[in-house]
Amino acid sequence: MKVSDILRVKGGTLYTVTPDEPVAKAVDIMAEKDIGSLVVIDHGDLVGVLTFREVIQAIVRNGGSVGTTLVRTVMDGAPLTCTLETELDEVRRMMLDRHARYMPVMDRRMLMGVISLYDVAKTVVDSQNFENQMLKAYIRDWPAEENTAN
Repeated sequence: MKVSDILRVKGGTLYTVTPDEPVAKAVDIMAEKDIGSLVVIDHGDLVGVLTFREVIQAIVRNGGSVGTTLVRTVMDGAPLTCTLETELDEVRRMMLDRHARYMPVMDRRMLMGVISLYDVAKTVVDSQNFENQMLKAYIRDWPAEENTAN
């Protein structure tokens, strides 16, 4: 299974911010849309990812508020990315190695979507459930052995 399979089911809705927007505005967007990350785009290019992890760290550093902090000062400026052709097993390994919960999906320089660890886990569980159903159906329909000894 590939990343393209996840995006086909999930859809390609993207929420973005620019690096010069206030973190407070980004937090409002994340809360309104009930999402855990925003892709940071500057002049059409992916320049970072802002997740609730970076927001919480900024709040702690600023004594309990984000104040006038800009996205560029707290975003992950070197986000882990994958392509539409990346295999799901590789994505799982990459995300676990980097403790990444969100991963932008790129096609060369074009952002195609974002997948989350939840999306990956759900895809794996759904795939295993389907495989289990198919195996159970196969076992129920197992042909009876014919008695060949006369």
